[in-house]
Amino acid sequence: MKNIVILGCSGSIGSQTLDVAAMFPDCFRITGISAKGTHPDKLAHIIRDFQPACVVVEHESVVRELTPLTEKYGGTITTGQEKIEKLAAGQLVPVDVVVSAQSGISGVRPTIAALEAGVDVALANKETLVTGGEWAVSISRRTGSKLLPVDSEHCAISQCLAGVESAEVNRLILTCSGGPFHNHPDLDLETIPPSRALAHPTWTMGRKISIDSATLMNKGLEIIEARWLFDMPQEKIDVIIHPQSIIHSMVETRDGSVMAQLSTPDMRHPILYALSAGHHWPAPLPALDLTSIGSLTFSTPDTGRFPCLNLARQALIAGGTMTAVLNTANELAVDAYCAGKIGFMDIARVIESAMDAHLPVALNSLETISEVEIWTRSRIASQWAI
Repeated sequence: MKNIVILGCSGSIGSQTLDVAAMFPDCFRITGISAKGTHPDKLAHIIRDFQPACVVVEHESVVRELTPLTEKYGGTITTGQEKIEKLAAGQLVPVDVVVSAQSGISGVRPTIAALEAGVDVALANKETLVTGGEWAVSISRRTGSKLLPVDSEHCAISQCLAGVESAEVNRLILTCSGGPFHNHPDLDLETIPPSRALAHPTWTMGRKISIDSATLMNKGLEIIEARWLFDMPQEKIDVIIHPQSIIHSMVETRDGSVMAQLSTPDMRHPILYALSAGHHWPAPLPALDLTSIGSLTFSTPDTGRFPCLNLARQALIAGGTMTAVLNTANELAVDAYCAGKIGFMDIARVIESAMDAHLPVALNSLETISEVEIWTRSRIASQWAI
């Protein structure tokens, strides 16, 4: 029986992790969860169904509302960022794997806390590796904790690399759906409203990742993640557009062979692979029927129309704190775009302006990440009034 803690249990990845846990009740026990608590009814259902020993929420009012329910099942409910970090580190409940599904920079601290405690992390929080990948990986190596990728692309690469020596790898190929605009080259992206950018053609995702997919920043962030997860230089990590989202990523070896991982676009596949420590368990998940799909297509990203992809590469090449600036600037720009304060193409302009003004330094602490976040917010506020 594997003890699982889910950080961000009510979000998309958290909810699908609970689906996977419910498929294997004799293998996985949900010992702890964290959530914002903005949907207490949903959280109440999770508590009833999984009876976690510890629940951490953001709002004190939710603690008061749900305390009778958690007590009914022998658990506790509390609040505070420090408690989330203790939960992740195994100081509040037994934990074998932490599912890091909190979105944004707030998910970095508990993820690092888990790694420092030697706890394996099923990683869906991009910001951990984007802002401080080299540092996070060094902690993982020192403590013996494993970083298990939950992103479908990185999970696919890890499966393709099984049994392959690093010296045999020529390049990693991340596939990209292209978002909602790749098939519309004549579309004026300057005037695109958020409602259209949020309408992803394949995946059902949260607001932030949906906009990142539309700008291709999501794939840029995945390049940074892949660099650290697989110890691969960025020039050996390519991106191709594959709108069907059936091939989740590929690995090309030095003899010219290409290995690919295919499945239906269902995040429960990579979640199960991560939680099962790299095994293929029989599961009630949809099987792939290639004959019904008919054809798979590929094309090259248009970095002129979608400059965020190259901005991510530039940040990775600059190194140090530059990727943290990229991440914070992108979060601010996406929020501003969704609020109607800037246009779609302004997202890349906001990011580039912050990067141009930043002189990167080494990143090896949470304090440095916080300082860079404060600097970036101040810089963008002064330039863009957002």
